[in-house]
Amino acid sequence: MNDRSTAPADQARVVVGVDGSESSLRALDMAAEEADRRGTALEMLYSATWPRRSRVPVTESDLEGIRVAAAVVLDQAGQRAQRRVPGLRTIPKVHTESLPADALVAASRTAALTVVGTRGHGGFAGLLVGSVSLRVAVHTRGPLLVVGDSREKESAERGHVLVGLNSEADEPAVRFGFEEAARRDASLRVLHAWSLPRMPGRLQLPPREAEQAREAASELVRGAVTRLSAEHPAVSVSADEKGGSPPATLIEASRSADVMVVAVHRSMRRRLGLQLGPVAHAVLHHAHCPVVIVPPPAS
Repeated sequence: MNDRSTAPADQARVVVGVDGSESSLRALDMAAEEADRRGTALEMLYSATWPRRSRVPVTESDLEGIRVAAAVVLDQAGQRAQRRVPGLRTIPKVHTESLPADALVAASRTAALTVVGTRGHGGFAGLLVGSVSLRVAVHTRGPLLVVGDSREKESAERGHVLVGLNSEADEPAVRFGFEEAARRDASLRVLHAWSLPRMPGRLQLPPREAEQAREAASELVRGAVTRLSAEHPAVSVSADEKGGSPPATLIEASRSADVMVVAVHRSMRRRLGLQLGPVAHAVLHHAHCPVVIVPPPAS
């Protein structure tokens, strides 16, 4: 029987979006494991709202029907999570007034980790990452774990956490990587992928400038690791840099990782609003392992 009590708003817990789809069930499995590693409860969030532009007004009977259907999905999800992690405390939550992405973003404010699948019910099968997952990724206020098809066929754990480092501003992502490696008793690889400035025509960057760029990349990644490794002496960590396309380099490196961690760099576009940076967007779509994106600290 799932615990249906309400957790305090400030209680650390793992939150997972559930809608009964295969993608959300893979996310549920990994969320249960993450809650177990943290020793926290697992909040299972189901959100279903009446279409905003419907010509038929919503009634209390309609909402009750949604709640009943949601209860069935959440009961099955809770049983699945507890089979995976016996004794896990599960908390079902139903939202009938918020869209799924909005409910998950709100929950991320106080969650230790929010977990979503790449696609839920109602999405297009050809999309690698659905609109709900992308919207949560853009607006999440805490670490977000996106679980894709790489979990469809489970394989042995590789014992390796990968962090993609872009700049000194990515320290929260590196810190999360250390903590995740410690929780998993895994090794940590911090990788800085960088590329040389593009030159016009057939011009090439002078060799000395190219060497200076490589030296700066090495110094960046060593500095990021040195600042945090003393706090996690038990974590075996490697720090390296690699020239080339950052998205392609990180995606290839993800083949040997259990999970990849990247900082999210958001940009505001006049016509499209807040958007993910190109590296985070690329790895969410193409990484060969689940991806955690870590937003900047709240201002």
